[in-house]
Amino acid sequence: MNIFIAEVLGQRGELRADESWHCAKVLRKQPGDAIHIIDGHGNFYDAVLDHVSDRQCTVRITRGPTPQDGPHYFLHLAIAPTKQIDRIEWMLEKAVEIGIHELSFIQCHNSERTSVKAERIIKIAESAVKQSLQARIPKINELVAFKDFVKHTTADQKFIAHCFDKPKKNIRSVEWKNKATVVLIGPEGDFTEEEVQLAGEKQFETLSLGETRLRTETAGLYVCNAASLLTIV
Repeated sequence: MNIFIAEVLGQRGELRADESWHCAKVLRKQPGDAIHIIDGHGNFYDAVLDHVSDRQCTVRITRGPTPQDGPHYFLHLAIAPTKQIDRIEWMLEKAVEIGIHELSFIQCHNSERTSVKAERIIKIAESAVKQSLQARIPKINELVAFKDFVKHTTADQKFIAHCFDKPKKNIRSVEWKNKATVVLIGPEGDFTEEEVQLAGEKQFETLSLGETRLRTETAGLYVCNAASLLTIV
């Protein structure tokens, strides 16, 4: 099943430029062909193409909106990008398939990467959404300083995962369902003591991800998987 991202207004829709090119030039769709579209905000639609070109494809909505079911939680993952960015890109692809709603990149003291190409990250997220037959595209945020993120972020519950020997909340005891949760994942050199202290001052609880030390991207995926599994009815 091919799914396209479109801007929907009433009973009309317009595919984005890149989606139009793929529809017209790669799949060679023609006016009158039936397609499936999403608005990126959680809704599916059935539609019929009425204009096709490699610059603009427009459709007539024949069915929808049909809301995407669940999940009954909101997960915001804030992660320090790894030196090899392909590891984070792989994590994001899998996280979208499992379920993630928002992704932020944080610049920490021990970070080895100081920039992220947000446009490429967004494309990967969109591709994963369509591949996994979803309708909601997660929000991707630009890289920000750790101290700014912890000072300004809000959620029902906030956690930080680190490797220091401190009392930690077991991830299995977290109440994910019907709550907005943000989880901080540090760089390959971990957070500093000062960063952990600052997060604590901003009401972040420490979170245990098990007994083994995980790579940054593994820790991020571990959290996504836990939130998904622990909210299954």
